[in-house]
Amino acid sequence: MAGLRGPQEQLTHPVRRVHIPGSGEAWLVVSREVARAALTDPRLRNDIRHSASWRSDGGHALGRNMLQSDPPQHTRLRKLVAGHFTPQRVAGLRPRVEEIAEELIAVLPRRGTADLVARYALPLPVTVICDLLGVPVEDRTAFHAWSNELVMPTSQEAAAAAATALTGCLTELTGREGTLLGDLAHGPDAPDSDELLGMAFLLLVAGHETTVNLISATLHNLLTHPEQHQLLRDTPDLTEAAVEETLRHDAPVHTTAFRFAAEPLDLAGTSIAAGDAVLVSLAAASRDPLYFPDPDRFDITRRPQGHLGFGHGLHHCLGAPLARLEASVAVRLLLHHRPALALATEPAELTWRTSTLLRGLAALPVRLG
Repeated sequence: MAGLRGPQEQLTHPVRRVHIPGSGEAWLVVSREVARAALTDPRLRNDIRHSASWRSDGGHALGRNMLQSDPPQHTRLRKLVAGHFTPQRVAGLRPRVEEIAEELIAVLPRRGTADLVARYALPLPVTVICDLLGVPVEDRTAFHAWSNELVMPTSQEAAAAAATALTGCLTELTGREGTLLGDLAHGPDAPDSDELLGMAFLLLVAGHETTVNLISATLHNLLTHPEQHQLLRDTPDLTEAAVEETLRHDAPVHTTAFRFAAEPLDLAGTSIAAGDAVLVSLAAASRDPLYFPDPDRFDITRRPQGHLGFGHGLHHCLGAPLARLEASVAVRLLLHHRPALALATEPAELTWRTSTLLRGLAALPVRLG
């Protein structure tokens, strides 16, 4: 995205006009103060029908979900699942998350190299969210491939095919009682079929795509900052702090979903017309030098309270407690069992998946010992 050139630009021009490939013109918010204001401004709506350029959903949208809705629909949908993701409920998942991590570590080779994305950072959250949703073991690889295609499409045809396949499987899952989706479908105040499909899709994608990126980014940061890696080995109690600093330093979700001005408004001195698209850069806001001294430095002792890695306001990430738990367990156990872990390639040779919304490593090759 063009339009942001450095910290001074971030401070003096917190709202910039940018061109998003494939989506067109939008306003990009890059400072923390303005980002928090935008994320709580009721005039900025998530429903795409407020967009001046909206014509259709392209033919392969999966239901109606919380991310693309506003109150009161958003409030009702979020309330239906919020109880499944409270800190107390998530804490009860710790033994299962630890079990999955231990199983994945046990099958890693003792020597040589391995890709930690494919062998560890990906299967751990995929297994957890598929457990919760009741996805059969034999379908889990396909589920990830379909959701990945929809988040970062390779072509319109491939995205449409993935949407069709995922719709069929998710629809089947909602008919099974005893799972999160089945209980929603058969419980009081059950959402309609379109809302249930959207809920299933959002939980599946948000429940693993972002956590894969968080786990791999935390490990990448530690392996490319040897002094921080050593500090964590000496002080394992800093594991949660390392995850939190990664959320600030390398936000797995780079920007929010598009928001649209329901009416003309002023944002930090910038006039936004009704129907204009607005993106909030969570990554830039979390490196705002006014709030985070030396913001480009990765420091696990920083205590980065106030970062926007999980968003802010009504759409603050519902799964934040689960993502934090999975990442901290994954990092702590891997470093405990593989203390000689080291990057197996030059950092500049690593490939980051390109997406306006998400940022994550395609692979993380490491030497295991």
